[in-house]
Order: sequence, then C-alpha cells, then structure tokens
Amino acid sequence: MSKVYVFTDYGGPENQQLIDRPAPMPGPGEVAIEVRAAGVNPADWKIREGHLGRHWSLPAPMGREAAGVVTQVGDGVEDFAVGDEVLGLVAPGQGGMAEHTLLRASTTVAKPEEISFTDAATIPVAAATAYDATHQIELEPGQTLLLLGAGGGVGLMAAQIGRVHAFTVIGVASATKRELVESTGAVFIESGPGVSDRVRQTISDGPDLIVDLVGGDPLRAVAGLVHDRTRIISAADPETAVELGGRALERTSEAMGKITDVIQYGLVDPHVRAQFDLNETGQAIAAVETGHAAGKITVIPQD
Repeated sequence: MSKVYVFTDYGGPENQQLIDRPAPMPGPGEVAIEVRAAGVNPADWKIREGHLGRHWSLPAPMGREAAGVVTQVGDGVEDFAVGDEVLGLVAPGQGGMAEHTLLRASTTVAKPEEISFTDAATIPVAAATAYDATHQIELEPGQTLLLLGAGGGVGLMAAQIGRVHAFTVIGVASATKRELVESTGAVFIESGPGVSDRVRQTISDGPDLIVDLVGGDPLRAVAGLVHDRTRIISAADPETAVELGGRALERTSEAMGKITDVIQYGLVDPHVRAQFDLNETGQAIAAVETGHAAGKITVIPQD
C-alpha cells in the first residue's frame, strides 16, 4: 500500500486526511514515481474548496507538482526509464502529496544532479509560472517590472528572473517579507493602503509591465500606474485583469525545461522556506492558505 493525502469532500481543511491506497500504475503516456518531494500551492486549497470546479472524483488526491524517481513507465513513453530522477506535473486524478504518484510524461523533465529534490518539486507549477509571467511580454534591460505579491514562491522566482534579465524590479509585498524580497535585488514596496502612491514615489514614470500574483482590489489599486493596460498580466485573477484591460497569464510547454536550466546553473533560487513530512501535510497546506507564507513550502514523504 502507498500513502496519499486527499480531501474527502469539498470545503474546509476538516475534509483532508492521509489514506492508504495501492500504488498507482501508469497508463499510456504516464510515468510512475516514488515521490521524494511535492510542492504546495494555493491551487491545492482552492481545488479543495471548489473554487476551480467540482469535477474531481472523491476522495481527491492533493498536490499538483512533484519530484521523484521513476519506478515504472506507461505505454508510449520513450524519454524516461526506471531509475530516472524527474520532476513534473501530476497526471489527472493523481496527487503529488503522496509516497507514489503518476506524472504526465509530456509535462515531465529530467532532474539535473545539481538540483535537490526539494527544489525540483517547486519547478513545475511555481517556477514555470514565474518564467511564463516574465516572458509573455518581453521587456528590455533597464525597463521596470512591477510584481504584485513578490514575497511568495512565484513572486520571488519572477523577481530573480527579472534580475537575470537586468530589469528594474519593484516588488510589492507585506512588511514581514521585506528582507526576503530585497534579497532578490528587487526594490521593496509595502502592500496595503496607499501602495500606488508609494510606487509613484519610487518610479515616477510608472512600470513597463505589471505581473499580478494577488488579484482583486490590490490589482485594481496599481493598474492605473502602467501606461498601457495590455501590459498587465495576472496569474491570480485573470477576470479582474481583463476587466482592467489586461490579460491572463498564458502557460507554455517549454517553461518548465527552460527554468530548470536556469536553476541548474545557479542563476535563481526557488527559496524553499519550510518543509513538512507527509504526516504534516495539513500544516503545510494551512501555511499556504493563510496567504502569508514567504517563499515555497514542500512536503517530503518519510523514508
């Protein structure tokens, strides 16, 4: 048997639990892995609460990204073999917060030796999102990128990508995350009432691009700072972004591989700030659900 963390009904964390199941067998186009680490993301609790639809079969395994060692490959899989170290997005109906899971081969890449399993588990969702968000509209060196929600895992990665490209990065986050945001080379701006005035005092001409990782009223507060509102990209609240004249984040198939290369060469750091074992998965999800987590959180199955 193999342990997996699930939610048994839509709603709050009281519906979460760790259960036993047979280790999943890969279907066509899938690889089975022994999980060494899984990333925790806001989508995990949003799925549990039904915000992203209610089409998951219950009990529903939790966790969208994982890294581990291949134990079996399904029909049609030619790029991976048993024993390979990989990272990727979980297959439909599976979950990364588990001892064993399935990945879609099409959204799986080899894990370089230079990247730990813990860091690798943050790449498929958070790091790849940051890569796409900073490349959907290309900026020139010296242009200004405003990051709304710069203190989370995606924001910190996006800030570092901006530094690699020699952008001027303005990171908006809560006061408790100031040191972490500034460690990426970004200029810190405290979130909350008056944020637009604080940004104007820092960059009087306004940003060349806004990448939103928060949405709602915080996005509305800064939207007017950018001269061309088509240069608002939201990974958190595409509906509000479109309402304001911006656009939703567009995900690409090459982002995972490209950001893996960038991390391999030490140009950026996933900033994993906390690790929980599988029995503590509820605490890991709760930490992300507060909205105050700094950097990335991962779940590490016990040996």
